[in-house]
Amino acid sequence: MPTDVLIVNIAVLFAVLEADLGHRKITRFRILRPLLLAAGIIPLFIAHPATAGNGEILEIALAGLGALLGLVAAAGLMKITYDDATQQSMSVAGAAYGAFWAVVIGARLLFTYGANHWYHSQLGHWLVTNGITVDALTDALIFMAVAMAVTRTIRLAVGRNQVRSGSAKALAV
Repeated sequence: MPTDVLIVNIAVLFAVLEADLGHRKITRFRILRPLLLAAGIIPLFIAHPATAGNGEILEIALAGLGALLGLVAAAGLMKITYDDATQQSMSVAGAAYGAFWAVVIGARLLFTYGANHWYHSQLGHWLVTNGITVDALTDALIFMAVAMAVTRTIRLAVGRNQVRSGSAKALAV
């Protein structure tokens, strides 16, 4: 398994679970940390993203899937509230939220492991047939992980602003 894929996925999983599980205050640092993580991961691990052809389409598609998973599935498993007494926005995420992230990231890691050990030749044939490089596939998986975390963060920030403004006392993000 490429080390960069493992590092990115474990970093995203750790950052999201550490920041979100339980009752957590929604602070600026909590919003900025995943965005800074993404800003560091992209240039560090993605040297030459595909800029044309099926490689680019795959990168865009998996980034879109990551954004969708981050917005719809993960966001649906977290609740945002506002405490008038403390003037603080809070999020609440439980075991289902943690399990969701672990399953999605585990599935990506299992795919990567399988690509290297179980169905290497079949995947290689598919990549060649469709004109996709191994680098484009690796980049697409990284884009998916990062898009998932960034979309979840943006949704968290929007939810915080909604409950702060009084448009909702509790919000299923």
